[in-house]
Amino acid sequence: MTKSILNVSDLCVDFWVDGVWYPAAIDINFTLQAGKTLAIVGESGSGKSTTAMALTRLLPSNSRISGSVLLNDQDLMQMSNSEVRKIRGNQVAYIFQEPMTALNPVYTIGFQISETLRNHYDINPIDAKARAIELLTMVELPDPAQAYDKYPHQLSGGQRQRAMIAQSISCDPELLIADEPTTALDVTVQAEILDLMRGLRTRLNSAILLITHDMGVVADLADEILVMKDGRLVESGAIADVFYTPKQAYTKELLAAVPKLGSARQRIEVPRDSETVKPVLSMIDVSVEYPKNGRTPAFKAVEQVSLEIYPGEILGLVGESGSGKTTLGRAAVGLLPISAGKLLVSGLDISKASDRALRPVRAKSGFVFQDPASSLNPRLPIGQSIGEPLLLSKTAKGASLERLVEELLDKVELPRSYRNRYPHELSGGQRQRVGIARALALTPELLIADEPTSALDVSVQARFLDLLQEIQARLQFACLFISHDLAVVDILAHRIAVMQNGRLVEEGLRDQILKHPKDPYTQRLISAVPVPDPAEQKKRREARQALK
Repeated sequence: MTKSILNVSDLCVDFWVDGVWYPAAIDINFTLQAGKTLAIVGESGSGKSTTAMALTRLLPSNSRISGSVLLNDQDLMQMSNSEVRKIRGNQVAYIFQEPMTALNPVYTIGFQISETLRNHYDINPIDAKARAIELLTMVELPDPAQAYDKYPHQLSGGQRQRAMIAQSISCDPELLIADEPTTALDVTVQAEILDLMRGLRTRLNSAILLITHDMGVVADLADEILVMKDGRLVESGAIADVFYTPKQAYTKELLAAVPKLGSARQRIEVPRDSETVKPVLSMIDVSVEYPKNGRTPAFKAVEQVSLEIYPGEILGLVGESGSGKTTLGRAAVGLLPISAGKLLVSGLDISKASDRALRPVRAKSGFVFQDPASSLNPRLPIGQSIGEPLLLSKTAKGASLERLVEELLDKVELPRSYRNRYPHELSGGQRQRVGIARALALTPELLIADEPTSALDVSVQARFLDLLQEIQARLQFACLFISHDLAVVDILAHRIAVMQNGRLVEEGLRDQILKHPKDPYTQRLISAVPVPDPAEQKKRREARQALK
């Protein structure tokens, strides 16, 4: 008989906000067995992450938890704080949703993994370092020995996620709680990480509690599924039962909202007549190099990239983590200097522009950052963060500013009352919507969207994609849409550019790239996309493994 590792009974979580207890999770009950994966899905703010954090009492001080959480028949709710600390990272490990805020910015990646090992095992520093490098190799971080000495900010979003996964699995936990573990990963690395987690489960008979909005990942890894809405469980069952014969209307809506590669409607090509229409963004042989810093050698992140984006056009930029996508997006609005080539935004050459000369360009540009938690000021209510660009540009103030902030909150489907909340009081998906609202505040001519849907669940993502297309059609801004989700790029993009190791390997119309890719790398990228169908995904996984 299979051993139950986790038994959760009548778990309730409330938060004390402005003198009122607000329920975030209500009467949650489930059992997780050894060697099994249980996925929790639902909208952003439905209580998925709150439920997971409550299991080992990682919630803030304004929370109230009741119920029973049995880990191997030990009730974690009855333990002292010091007893629970010994369990965290050892018997129970977390992969957090936002690696930039979960990792300590003042310590190197290697030190943090070694610290975890030495905290739980009697191991010397040399052996801890060797094991840390071995773990970084397992998660396929490029040049693990060099990555060991890097700080979190020196890695891309996907590389930070892999480093945190390495830290999480370092003690071979019995229970791995993975909160959006593949959010920042491209599809090829995502496939490897899912194989890695599957291997951990098989090798150690560990249990995995998976929290995700990616139904392709659920189809690939999960055995059972829980569907949450407004803090309650609305449906649960075996993966095949929920995917093929869902009982609840909400579950049906959730599955219907999942984007599927190849199902997007035909997009009308944007006119690119250079005589009458000028590109908003023009890059000619652009290179970006990070200079030598101490023992870290100089690194060319982008090499001789040429592309153009015209008004009303969305260019999807895809590629593996660390391929230079985000670097290129930051360079496009002057956040990073270019080392070679020519860069024009709205007809202004910013190749060698000073900060003062960049101000008018930035007023015409919006940027949605990949990690909303670290891009929002934790000391400002979100209403102030959204209104700050309007205030600094002297576009609005007073009652006019208040009205525009409320309209922007409406656009991204957040309640107006949230304007007084701080970033830590919102879910990851809600923070991402705040970032989107702030980027649209000045109605930009150029929008750089760096993984803007990575933290959004599928239903909110579907509404956001419709919203972005509607706003973009009305305002006709050019958009560089950076993403690892090819199904989302399929829905939005007019054209697609594919990057690998800092170079542009292929560019063309959306259907040309997705249906008839020429470069072998693009072909591999498309074949690794998970599909939201358990049976079909199993066939694709087995076919991919047969090619290894």
